[in-house]
Amino acid sequence: MDKQKIMMEFCLLFAAICSSVSSDEWKANVVKSIDALVTSCVVVPCSFSYTGGNLPSSKLRGIWHEKDGTKKIIYHEDPTQIKDNFKDRTKLVGELGQNNCTLEITEVKDHDNGPFCFRVELVRRENNDPTKDMFSFVEDCVELKMLTQPPKPAVINLKTATQGEPYTVTCSVIHTCPSNVPKLTWNLDSTKVIVHHKDIKHGNWETQSILTFIPEEKDDNSEITCTAEFNGGLKSSENFTLRVKRVENYNHIIIPSVVGIGSTVAFVLVCIFMTKKYKKRIEELQSRDGSMWNRLSRMSHR
Repeated sequence: MDKQKIMMEFCLLFAAICSSVSSDEWKANVVKSIDALVTSCVVVPCSFSYTGGNLPSSKLRGIWHEKDGTKKIIYHEDPTQIKDNFKDRTKLVGELGQNNCTLEITEVKDHDNGPFCFRVELVRRENNDPTKDMFSFVEDCVELKMLTQPPKPAVINLKTATQGEPYTVTCSVIHTCPSNVPKLTWNLDSTKVIVHHKDIKHGNWETQSILTFIPEEKDDNSEITCTAEFNGGLKSSENFTLRVKRVENYNHIIIPSVVGIGSTVAFVLVCIFMTKKYKKRIEELQSRDGSMWNRLSRMSHR
């Protein structure tokens, strides 16, 4: 085991000595650590610079390899150079001519932890004979922290909703697979859903879903659930209990009151009408009685 370690250290030292460029001419910026979800994908941000000036992609070759050996290649433009367990799962998503060496690993396995390092080769032609300047950034490598369970989404909401008024809930989840972002879904039917994606740096991305709906009285104490489905099929969810503040309804007071007042007014009007009617009748009777008495009085005098 010690001999093998010594040989690996010797090979790395030999490669550094044989390189025709110095480390002062090449600089790299690679994220040191990223959480990677098994079955999903991970994109490793990587950039480099060369003091010799801008170089076209045709003169550059990008290679990714394991830190303990430059021959343990996980990405190469020649697929036959790639280790079997990484074939068809890695690709450069950056343009080398733009100093972008970003790597994507798909269908992440639980053994893809790395560390992985970037290697650049500059092809020159002198007297029609191609020569190579090579440099491996073994001091700037990325290590993947494997996640076997997907991260849970975060739900942001107001504590209490008001009946009949618009209510907004936000669900967000962090991931490392911008080429196949997680799909966020709700257990409510609503046509007003807004989705955002943004780069929050260091190899992490955020997908956000904003739901707006109008709660009713029947929605009080119901469960609102946001589910995140990641590339590869793994799912996670988060929920909360919706509290709906009821709007006061005075119909049970107003309607009986109106009916009572109406009935009272109608009764009073009937009473007034009947009083006038009977008063008039009494006056007519009194008038008749007076006329009859007057006649009797005159006859008695005669």
